[in-house]
Amino acid sequence: MKASEIMTTQVVTVRGSATVADAVKLMKDNQLRALIVDRRTDEDAYGIVTETDIVYKVTAYGKDPKKVRVYEIMTKPCIVINPDLAVEYVARLFSQAGIRRAPVIADTLLGIVSVSDILNKSDFVEKPRELTLEEEIIKARDAARAVCAEKGATSPECAAAWDIVEELQAEAAHQRAMKPPKTYFEEYCEEHPDAVEARMYDT
Repeated sequence: MKASEIMTTQVVTVRGSATVADAVKLMKDNQLRALIVDRRTDEDAYGIVTETDIVYKVTAYGKDPKKVRVYEIMTKPCIVINPDLAVEYVARLFSQAGIRRAPVIADTLLGIVSVSDILNKSDFVEKPRELTLEEEIIKARDAARAVCAEKGATSPECAAAWDIVEELQAEAAHQRAMKPPKTYFEEYCEEHPDAVEARMYDT
């Protein structure tokens, strides 16, 4: 699934010049935990202000939310999500950046996606990416062996085909947070040792 399939399309925005009190009212009225901060111009970046920003940067210091402006506490530019990005990559980006939500943008603001959307709307339980990757790896491995049988173990086409297999295996290993004990290309090279040298020269 893609970000566009699980995002919330009804996005509430706020001006950077608005007060935090205004932002709090918008959040309460719409039962939201974050607001997207509007761009001032087409060349400007989107921002985001969250309930955490308000609590940690305003409430915690006893500041008057009617005197603090959104632009003083928001994150700008904020991390944005491409609508075609697969859900597992959205989740990984959230994990690496330490965020819980981000706007979905393709030229214009399309929606917002959150960890709750990933949990409640995606199909990661029914279709874990790891299983899909394993199927892709097997297909790519078989295709690489077929190409190499036709073009030769030392051909550029053979090397390119194994590049695809190893990239997929690296992705699967990254998801498991471990290095595969042996790649399919390494297994192939045990049968065709000259393939290693040819691939080195090809790169």
